[in-house]
Amino acid sequence: CVAVALSWFQDSNQLRQILIASLAGLWSLRLGIYMARRVAGSSEDLRYVEMRRDWGEEFQPRLLRFVMLQPPVTALLTLSVFAAAHAPGPLGLRDLVGLAVIAIAIAGEAIADQQMHRYKQDKDRPPVMDRGLWGRSRHPNYFFEWLAWLAYPIIVFTPFSVLGWLSLLAPAIMFLVLRHGTGVPRLEASMLERKGAPFRQYQSRVNIFFPSLWSPAR
Repeated sequence: CVAVALSWFQDSNQLRQILIASLAGLWSLRLGIYMARRVAGSSEDLRYVEMRRDWGEEFQPRLLRFVMLQPPVTALLTLSVFAAAHAPGPLGLRDLVGLAVIAIAIAGEAIADQQMHRYKQDKDRPPVMDRGLWGRSRHPNYFFEWLAWLAYPIIVFTPFSVLGWLSLLAPAIMFLVLRHGTGVPRLEASMLERKGAPFRQYQSRVNIFFPSLWSPAR
């Protein structure tokens, strides 16, 4: 909501403002629907279950500190949306490329989520999901979430523009959070604990974040 609102702040190219507000709104809607379905149809996120187990009596204060970090991080992310929405000049090729990137990101994450859903519904499933997009990246959902934030720098970045440099904040922060922060490392540790050798074998042949262009041999 903040990103959509910032897209309309101050005078600028209204067509670009509409485009950026629509992109941010569409991405937020997709993520919101996914999270609502996940909360309604399943138990607590395993990462939080494991945090409660690992942190013990420190769970509540440490979780509070974790949650309090999110508002400033969100503010930095929205600067990228603001920068793209107020890029100078008429709509052009870079806007179309940015639109295509977000469309690919939304489609890719939706496909990855659906593939994982089908895997979990299969009673005869293998110990580790390594089919489809999950056979090219161990975390395709995180990759496509990061990719969506790359659309804004594509639209606005130039090396001589302050707005351009601000637009790089979102993909940089999201990569750090997903790849090295609360995303991949904690999930990898959880999967190793629960799956053991099959997951280690999966790690040895499938890229951790960026999808490979070919499917590794099983």
